[in-house]
Amino acid sequence: MTDEPIHALSIADRGNLDERRQRFLEICVQKLGFLPNVLKAYAFDNAKLSGFTDLYGDLMLGDSGLSKLEREMIAVTVSSINHCFYCLSAHGQSVRQLSGDPILGETLVANYRAARLNPRQRAMLDFAAKLTETPDKMVEADRQALREAGLSDAEIWDVAATAAFFNMSNRMASAIDMRPNREYHFLDREDPAKRAKPAKAAE
Repeated sequence: MTDEPIHALSIADRGNLDERRQRFLEICVQKLGFLPNVLKAYAFDNAKLSGFTDLYGDLMLGDSGLSKLEREMIAVTVSSINHCFYCLSAHGQSVRQLSGDPILGETLVANYRAARLNPRQRAMLDFAAKLTETPDKMVEADRQALREAGLSDAEIWDVAATAAFFNMSNRMASAIDMRPNREYHFLDREDPAKRAKPAKAAE
């Protein structure tokens, strides 16, 4: 299983990764317990790996008025529309983890419109969906709907940038048939209602 190709292209390495990027990959393994295949896919070239990870880090982990969960929800909504197997597997797991709600993760993967969302989340995901499906039809009313849901213009930028990034990432993953790590499929699927409750202290 571990020898299965992670994507459909055969690309020769363009020299070894430099020390900074090698350390970055080592930290990812320490934090996650495995190296995401998307990083393996980009790791054949220093510049390509840095370009991808630097932008990803800024959008998904950097300072923003959007929470990490909100950004992951945008990623899954966009990836669902684009039917991106890799990103749905990886970011669906992130939604499960950050929300503590496997049902939310699975619903967003299938159809965000069926999810139980608050007005802010609904407005963000409607915006991300329209930007994905009909970007030529974005108008001021779409931005105003986000303002009315309580988002600042800086947050609107981050919604748009996150949705745009995952449209790019989805297309690359689909173009090369990038395969998700098996680990993603099994993580964070426990029903919170069935988690063991601490025993009551003896009176």
